[in-house]
Amino acid sequence: MVEGVRRVSMADVARLAGVSSQTVSRVSNGHPSVTESTRRQVVRAMQELGYRPNSAARALKRGEFRTIGVILFTLSSTGNVRTLEAISASAAQEGYAVTLLPVSVPTQAGMHGAFTRLGELAVDAIIVIMEVHLLDAATVDLPRDVPIVVAQSGEDDLYRIVDTDQVGGTRDAVHHLLDLGHRTVWHLAGPDESFAARRRASAWEQALREEDRAVPPLVRGDWTADSGYRAGLRLAAEPDCTAIFAANDQMALGLLRALHEAGRPVPAAVSVVGFDDIPDAGSFLPPLTTIHQDFTEVGRRLVTDALRQMRGEPVAHSRTLVPTRLVLRQSTAPPAGQS
Repeated sequence: MVEGVRRVSMADVARLAGVSSQTVSRVSNGHPSVTESTRRQVVRAMQELGYRPNSAARALKRGEFRTIGVILFTLSSTGNVRTLEAISASAAQEGYAVTLLPVSVPTQAGMHGAFTRLGELAVDAIIVIMEVHLLDAATVDLPRDVPIVVAQSGEDDLYRIVDTDQVGGTRDAVHHLLDLGHRTVWHLAGPDESFAARRRASAWEQALREEDRAVPPLVRGDWTADSGYRAGLRLAAEPDCTAIFAANDQMALGLLRALHEAGRPVPAAVSVVGFDDIPDAGSFLPPLTTIHQDFTEVGRRLVTDALRQMRGEPVAHSRTLVPTRLVLRQSTAPPAGQS
């Protein structure tokens, strides 16, 4: 504080508003017992005086900091960014701030360091976006003394997990292409270290085997449009390839370009389905048929489960799957020669 400038106190606000300091405290803490007219009167006094409640003192008194920590490994993927946006919006609706802590290298040591730093920053609960496998640990050893919810994790049930229904979405994509009359479906997969990529690749293969269809060689990308373009040039050279399921929309974008350049138009020669339903998917050429992920609902459930644990409410250590849906656009059609 600048020397000679006195900090505005709660008593100053109370005098100007003509209420007690206890009433000012109740307004600051959002207590429901304050009438709306009194609340407006106190807020006007706060604004006039430039009063800012001492959040640190209130946190110590309540035993909470109104902050949720989020640990994640990368902001380069669409899924992570949209999940983080949804977490921030849901937390704000509950009156909580979000402290973000990216971990540059996905190791067990890096995770422990992130938890230590979040402890120093004083958070009430932690959400971990565990998109990739830890490099130096077969399982994730997370602290047990803080409420934790995990997004996009593996198959363990040691923690509360919220994820998109990767398997259901993949099956919808594959069956849509088979129902159009394609003999089989090729797959442009994401990176092998990704939980989501592995789950989608496994579901793709299983769906084909259940229908007694040939399983083509898997082609792998790294979630980027550039990798989709490179993979697309390879797939364009496969004469039997008439349908492709891409594990995300960005790779599908590069795939569309490669097929166009190779003279294999979509969907006349090759049908393409993506995964994510990013905001620009409808503006691709042609507009992309894809699997919609409800990131808003994923974020809401992550925050809700974190807060329920923090408040001592029972939360089972299990997996919640948020449903997906197939969005039909113009990148899929029956194979050539079929109506």
